[in-house]
Amino acid sequence: MKTVLIIGSGIAGLTCAIRSAESGSRVILAAPYISERAQSVMAAGGINAALKHVDKDDSTALHIEDTWRGGAELEPMENVRALCENAPQMVHWLESLGVVFSRNSEGKIDQRAFGGQSRKRTCYAGTAAGRQIVSALVMEARKYECSARKGGGAGMIERRLRIWFHSALIRGGVCHGAIFYNEETQDLETITADEVVMATGGQNAVFGKTTGSQLCDGYGAAKLFQQGVILRNLEFIQYHPTTIVTAQKKMLISEAARGDGGRLFYLDGGCRVYFMEELYGERGNLMPRDIVSKCIYDCPSQVYLDISFLGEETIDRRLTEIRELCQDYLGLDVTREPIPVEPSVHFFMGGIAVDMKHRTNIEHLYAVGECASMYHGANRLGGNSLLAAVYSGSAAARAISGSESAAHPDFSADLAEARAELSGREGTPCPVPAVQIYEEMTGIMNSNLGITRTENKLKDGIERIRECRGLCSGRVLDESVTPYQRYALPSLLTLCEAVLTAALQRRETRGAQIREDYPETKPELALPTYAALEQGTIHTWITEKESKNEITC
Repeated sequence: MKTVLIIGSGIAGLTCAIRSAESGSRVILAAPYISERAQSVMAAGGINAALKHVDKDDSTALHIEDTWRGGAELEPMENVRALCENAPQMVHWLESLGVVFSRNSEGKIDQRAFGGQSRKRTCYAGTAAGRQIVSALVMEARKYECSARKGGGAGMIERRLRIWFHSALIRGGVCHGAIFYNEETQDLETITADEVVMATGGQNAVFGKTTGSQLCDGYGAAKLFQQGVILRNLEFIQYHPTTIVTAQKKMLISEAARGDGGRLFYLDGGCRVYFMEELYGERGNLMPRDIVSKCIYDCPSQVYLDISFLGEETIDRRLTEIRELCQDYLGLDVTREPIPVEPSVHFFMGGIAVDMKHRTNIEHLYAVGECASMYHGANRLGGNSLLAAVYSGSAAARAISGSESAAHPDFSADLAEARAELSGREGTPCPVPAVQIYEEMTGIMNSNLGITRTENKLKDGIERIRECRGLCSGRVLDESVTPYQRYALPSLLTLCEAVLTAALQRRETRGAQIREDYPETKPELALPTYAALEQGTIHTWITEKESKNEITC
């Protein structure tokens, strides 16, 4: 029986696990925590598909066009087409598993307007679509988990919790499994597999406070980058235009609020200025997120989102979580008062480079969900992230079902080396507390890689990140952070430098990459950016004809 190791248990990982088990594979689903703690449960708005339940003239062709143009025409059309053509099938599959979507007057799945879309095609479950989907997938996965406990035959899922990814087991360009840090034993262990799927989410931890989970820290992509995996489109980081700031994190005010009619404004001499409507007309509040975020950034004073005029009944029925969120964290009644909002880091279009089967450049290694760079181009449309998570998990599972099993080399020496490095008995102590380096890293990324960028800011960021890396290099970090964070930090700093370098390489403004010193969009640069680490040097390139921009580590 083929063994599939899936690292990460959110929607993308769960989907891949279920689909792989359906095809008869033995699946090991490895993650620090249960799926109910995955970032996926935080997805509020919904999932896109051209079902035509509300706007009868919607079509897959329009969904493709909106996605491609919303992504600033960067993503290859065949990738966008694959996502959008399979969208209705993905939604119906989720419904068959028990996802409770909101219904319209005809009893069909209701659909709401979302940013950057020409039709109402976002299927939703109030403002808790992510939680609904995770719940349904967990229940389906449990069928295969029960089979594993009973020692059943073909098709089973085994969960491994409280283990943290350390590194992939790669030999000769082939992946054979991974090393994990086991929280219970406080030791490293190996898990070998015929196929390995990364489903570890985005890079929230390198920015500190974001709308996402700190469990999605980018370490998976960072370590694989150091192990020879190619990354893609790292410079494209989406700022969600409407968030509120709390002591703990940035809290998302779902695009559903604007989809249902919410209006953005700022005050000028006590008068409301509905700036998005002045700039872009009736649908101004639902422009793509990169455009709305930049417009808010340019406003002369605090921006507010008003939904009070929708009425208490509509807000309680369609936007319940937004009302509760603002009441709990701001003490604000959205039925009477506008919401103070600001843009915050929300989603990473960049990540591990994959093909249409979600294979990386390392054989038998796949990537799905937000950690993989696919479908969204330079800017993601709301409602396409849940779709991409479900579809990418399914696509990888299909490819895995047709692959061949491989014999595994002996990795005992690799494990011993990793253990020696983790224990650090003979290493030199770092002169600075690790928690301080983490804080410096997040400060650099926020200040030097914000909504707008310049060459000077990016070069300064690279230099400062290198200084942080110099502090960590070859040294043992202290116990101000967890064992996992101690070995993750040096790799995260390498990833930060690669992200800054990719943004420096792209000398244009496109989607979420807004260069003040290169404000125009260049048609010849409608191509992805790639990054590779070779012998301690970061290479980034946009086209094969362009010479690689070499940054020595």
